[in-house]
Amino acid sequence: MYTFDSISGDVALIFIFFGMSLAVSLSAVIYLLLRRGNAFAPDVTPPLRLRRWAASFFCIAALEHVWWFLLYIYTGGFHSESDLLNSSAYLTIAVFDFATLYTTITGTMLAMLQDRRRPMWPIFVGMLPFVAIGMVLIYSPGHYLSLICLAYILLFYLFFAIYMLFAIRQYGRWLRDNYADLERKEVWLTFVLSLAFMLLFFVYTLINDDYIQFIILNIIEIALCVFLLWRVETLPQLSVEDCVSEQVTTASDVEELTIPVQNEQSPAFHSNIVMSQMEQMLAEHCVDTQLYLQYDLTLQQLAQALGTNRSYLSQYFSHHGMNYNSYINGLRINHFIQLYQEAVSTQRPFTIQQLAGESGYHSYSTFSNAFKQRMGQSVTAWIRNAESHDIP
Repeated sequence: MYTFDSISGDVALIFIFFGMSLAVSLSAVIYLLLRRGNAFAPDVTPPLRLRRWAASFFCIAALEHVWWFLLYIYTGGFHSESDLLNSSAYLTIAVFDFATLYTTITGTMLAMLQDRRRPMWPIFVGMLPFVAIGMVLIYSPGHYLSLICLAYILLFYLFFAIYMLFAIRQYGRWLRDNYADLERKEVWLTFVLSLAFMLLFFVYTLINDDYIQFIILNIIEIALCVFLLWRVETLPQLSVEDCVSEQVTTASDVEELTIPVQNEQSPAFHSNIVMSQMEQMLAEHCVDTQLYLQYDLTLQQLAQALGTNRSYLSQYFSHHGMNYNSYINGLRINHFIQLYQEAVSTQRPFTIQQLAGESGYHSYSTFSNAFKQRMGQSVTAWIRNAESHDIP
C-alpha cells in the first residue's frame, strides 16, 4: 500500500491531473443533471436525450478516475506489464471501463443525430462478446486473451466510425432539406474529435509507466470534456414537425398566407398542384413577402406559409436539383447583392456584416460560406471585382 511520503514527484503530478479530470467530469455531471437553464447558450434548448447520454458518459469518466486512483494507492502501484496483466482487479476495471465508456460515448454521438431516433441495442449487443472475453480474461489472465480484447475493441471502433460516416452524411442531407440555417446544427467536428479521443484512449492502454504521455492524455481528456459539454449545450433541439413560426401563426397571417388546397390524402392532390403553381406560390408567399429573411426558417414553416405540405414542397426542390437550404440561401445572397448595389448607388455607408445581417444571417461565417458556395468566390473578392468594373 502506498503512503503519501513514498509518492514520487512524477506520481504526484499524475494525481494532480487525475484530480483535474475528475473535477471536470464530475462538474459536467452535476451541471447536466441539476441545472435546467443553459449557461453556454441561454437561447438554445438542447435535446433532453442528448443531455442524459452525455451525463452518463461524464459520470463514467468521473468514476473511472476514482477507482483507478484507489487501485493505484491500495496496491502500492504497478511496477511492470506482467503485474497489470495478472491483476484481476486491474483487468476488471479495464474491461468495465472499455465497455461503459465506449457505450456512453457512442450513445452521446448517436443522440446528436436528430434526423431520426437511432436504436442503441446494436451497441449493447456489439459489446457483449467483449464483456464475455473480458470475464474469461479476468478469471484466467493471459497475454493472448488480452490481445483479443484489444483487437475486438479496435474492430468495434472501426465499425462504429464507418457507420457514423454514413449516418452523419445522412444527417447532413436532412439538415439541408429542412433548415435554412445550419449554424450550430452540424456535428462532424464533434464526431472527429470524439473518435480521436476514443483512439487515444485505446492507445493509452498500450502505454505503461510513461508519465509524460499519461499527463498529455489527461490534458486531452479535459479539453475533450469541456468541448463535448459545450457542444451538447449549444446543439439545439431539432424537430421540423413541431417548428411553428410566429410569423405565420397569427390569425391574420394565416388568413393572408395560407392557400386552400385539397387534403394531401386525396389522390388528386399531386395532380392538381403542378410545379408551375408551386413556383408561383413560392414567388408570392416567400419571395415577395421576403419570408426567406426570417432567421432559421424551416421547410415546415415555409410549407405552412404556402398552404401545402412539407413532403410535397421537398419534392419540388428535388425535382429542380436543389435542396431547401440552397434555395433559401440563394434568395438571401441575391438580397445581399441588391442591398450592396443600393448602398453603393446611394453612397450610403455600410459594412458587409451589416448587410449580411439584413439578409437573414446571424453569423458572418455562415454568410461567407453561403456566398462563396453560391457565387464561386469570397464576398471580399466579389466586391473587389465589382469595384474594379465600376458595377453599381
